[in-house]
Amino acid sequence: MTRILIVEDDAEIAGLQRDYLQMAGFEVAIARDGVEGLGAAVNADLVILDIMLPGLDGFEVLKRLRETSDVPVILLSARSEDIDKIRGLGLGADDYMQKPFSPGELVARVRAHLARFERLTSKKTTPKISVRGLDVDREDRRVSVHGKQCSLTPKEFDILMFLMDNPNRVFSKEYLFERVWGLEALGDGDTVVVHVRRLREKIEPEPQNPQYVETVWGAGYRFRI
Repeated sequence: MTRILIVEDDAEIAGLQRDYLQMAGFEVAIARDGVEGLGAAVNADLVILDIMLPGLDGFEVLKRLRETSDVPVILLSARSEDIDKIRGLGLGADDYMQKPFSPGELVARVRAHLARFERLTSKKTTPKISVRGLDVDREDRRVSVHGKQCSLTPKEFDILMFLMDNPNRVFSKEYLFERVWGLEALGDGDTVVVHVRRLREKIEPEPQNPQYVETVWGAGYRFRI
């Protein structure tokens, strides 16, 4: 059974999420603070992580988790500031939801992220790709530019892989969201913009004049061969 970890210090909110996920057929564990959540994440197939936590806050938990794991993470926050969303996605969150939200939507996003992660990790294709000094090892999920290692978040890597697998084709922000996040009709173009910007900062010699991931104004992004 697929294991979902909820890291949430509000017992009522955590209980509601647990009930809906269990009804959907998932095995669910709850951690009440950041330290407990970080330790429990090793056994999870997906983590639902609140930002405001005692001990370690959600950002710090996410940062440490990404040092060792690509497990899908859905970040939750009661605050509406865009900076929280940008920071969370930049640290490697796969998704961001603002409270309050529909429990049914949470279940839908959990299913979509799990399905997408399974497809990506089981994909059988060329293990290594090299384009003008950009080297990607698909199996080890490693990226280097002219021999220098780049540390990409899981979603940054997934965007890069999708674009490299479909070179010279233009994809809209909405289409990329659906294909990489697997969330049809729940697309968030700003999420894609943030990830592409951070991806460029890591792989492009000149992020403002990209040679790999290009912007086609009014249309979207493409990987140039």
